[in-house]
Amino acid sequence: MLGLWPGLVERGRAQQQRNLDNFVSQPSKVSGRRLKREACTSSDLEGKNSSPVSEQDSGILDVEDEEEEEEEVPGAQELVDFSPVYRCLHIYSVLGARETFENYYRKQRRKQARLVLQPPSNMHETLDGYRKYFNQIVGFFVVEDHVLHTTPGLVDRAYLEELWDMALSKTIAALRTHSSYCSDPNLVLDLKNLIVLFADTLQGYGFPVSQLFDLLLEIRDQYSETLLKKWAGVFRNILDSDNYSPIPVVSEELYQKMVGQFPFHDAELEKQPFPKKFPFSEFVPRVYIQIKEFIYACLKFSEDLHLSSTEVDDMIRKSANLLLTRTLSNCLQNVIKRRNVGLTELVQIIINTTHLEKSCQFLEEFITNITNVLPETVHTTKLYGATTFKDARHAAEEEIYTNLNQKIDQFLQLADYDWMAVEPSAEASDYLVDLIAFLRSTFAVFTHLPEEANAYATMPVCVEAASSHQDGSCFGFHGKSAQWKECGSASESRGKEKATQDLRKEMPSRPGYSLGGP
Repeated sequence: MLGLWPGLVERGRAQQQRNLDNFVSQPSKVSGRRLKREACTSSDLEGKNSSPVSEQDSGILDVEDEEEEEEEVPGAQELVDFSPVYRCLHIYSVLGARETFENYYRKQRRKQARLVLQPPSNMHETLDGYRKYFNQIVGFFVVEDHVLHTTPGLVDRAYLEELWDMALSKTIAALRTHSSYCSDPNLVLDLKNLIVLFADTLQGYGFPVSQLFDLLLEIRDQYSETLLKKWAGVFRNILDSDNYSPIPVVSEELYQKMVGQFPFHDAELEKQPFPKKFPFSEFVPRVYIQIKEFIYACLKFSEDLHLSSTEVDDMIRKSANLLLTRTLSNCLQNVIKRRNVGLTELVQIIINTTHLEKSCQFLEEFITNITNVLPETVHTTKLYGATTFKDARHAAEEEIYTNLNQKIDQFLQLADYDWMAVEPSAEASDYLVDLIAFLRSTFAVFTHLPEEANAYATMPVCVEAASSHQDGSCFGFHGKSAQWKECGSASESRGKEKATQDLRKEMPSRPGYSLGGP
């Protein structure tokens, strides 16, 4: 019997070696979790009787399945048969070769860790790719944590910390690279939720995860950029589909629905009978609603990042400012500069941006209500929406001025006028009558403009027309050219408003001129 003992020991050692090789080289999945940390597992854990637990059954790292995980989920020790490791460790200890086994085990697990930490090339395409990657990593460290607590000396905390430092650096590098390919804000948001769950799970096992939350702040900036691109398309669709006409309402129900969507109050309009019209077009309430939706989307990313309310408020306001000053501003400028935009559309844009500018105070209140940070706080970022809408309004006013001057130039160039008239006429030339009629019909479109915008859009045009008529002799004036020159001089000295009055007075509406020509 004693002669058989060495052979039995040798065969036992060979069998345990094979068991160890199988254990450290064939990762499988586990679905158990200890408190919150058991929410994640990996293909690194193998089920009892070598039957792996499928990811579908485990629901690991699936945020949508968390609500269904009410019952207690078995942990690693219930799902994995660790007896081969224990037997190998016991046999090598009896043989006095425990250190050999420990070195072998750690070397093989380091190799396995490097394999687990290699992300698939297409991981960024779907959320499932990220989920599987996280499952592998968590499962690996769940196994090592269990071995640490059940086999003293086989692995120690220093070994685990070394492995985790390597895993953390490689994981962050992989996530930074693959997340940069994401152009869908919904996928970026889902990825953020997975990273939070991944970090919280491993933190529950005692691993430091602050670098993962630092990474989330980087991804937050990328998320904001993807949101801005998405909302640029949303704003373009709204502006392109708008009819640039005041919104008609035929009932009190529709009226209240509109004021519920957009903060608007006009006592005079409320007194008017139905049907009646709001002064702005459809794009005003639609743009306002989308700005609020953007703010909600920004708020979603800040959840579970362990940020203070002030930090969340600052993040939302900075993103909202980018939306207003860059995205929405560019969309408005593109509409204003389009070739086929008419005066009616430009006038409506001026009216719309005036009302959107007034709504900025309500956006301030909206952000304050969801972050509980008062705007009077010292470090609170202010919204720059008013500047955006003012710039758009001024651009529209400039465009109106340019368009009207082009029309006037066309009248001057196409005038069918007898430049060689010998005898004066008591009536103005037909083309002058047409010019005044055109200006009057055009100015009628401006009646709904705010007074300041009305003056800005019309007065420069009148000054331009008055300046063109300063020298009456070039149009065949006889006897009254000095009055036209005086009118032009008054335009320069008394300002735009007086020049407009002079033009309207000195034009054919006032009798007594001796105008040559037909």
